[in-house]
Amino acid sequence: MNNSTLVLGRFFKVMGSGQSYLNLLYLLAAFPLGLFYFCFLVCGLSLGVSLTIVWVGLPILLLVGAGWWLLAGFERLMAIHLLKEDVPTMKRPSNESAGIWTRFTGYLANPVTWKGLLYLLVKFPLGMVTFVILVILIALTVAFVSLPFTYQSQQFFQDGFLHAGQFVWQIDSLGEALLGTLIGLLLWPLSLNISNGLAWLHAKFARLMLSIDPSGK
Repeated sequence: MNNSTLVLGRFFKVMGSGQSYLNLLYLLAAFPLGLFYFCFLVCGLSLGVSLTIVWVGLPILLLVGAGWWLLAGFERLMAIHLLKEDVPTMKRPSNESAGIWTRFTGYLANPVTWKGLLYLLVKFPLGMVTFVILVILIALTVAFVSLPFTYQSQQFFQDGFLHAGQFVWQIDSLGEALLGTLIGLLLWPLSLNISNGLAWLHAKFARLMLSIDPSGK
């Protein structure tokens, strides 16, 4: 078996891989989750800091801090179970009998506390870029695959919404529409391969930001 056959096999193999669709699910959910994290953190931190002068802000900041730790833990679990990434623990073993102050200072001294905050904030723009890429790929795939059923309506859209000459490829026959479907069927494994690459980047980013260095450093 030559190298080109192996490459083609790997290219099309993603279509039958359940992991590819788990990766796609994770990436599509990244944008709405990132938007929620961003709104929660910006609103919570702004409100807490602004009200600190009257002491009301302190409990708000404590609640926001606890919230972002829980959300970071949720993201770690998603990376483990959806992306199948081995993400180490977020904190080192501690003495269960330690007092509240000791645990609080340990929380503040834990680098994952602050890396997790940064991760949640970055999740919004990162998820938005990923979402746009995937929506474009999926829309193109669906548009091409469905051409045999939609090509006859292209003239309507061209006259009603776009001016003549705007279409790169004007489909005028069933044969051309079927060729478009073939292109769409090739776009789908391409989209899944791109999705898997993006998921790999997300997984490595989660491992870097949401875990303690296993070496103990």
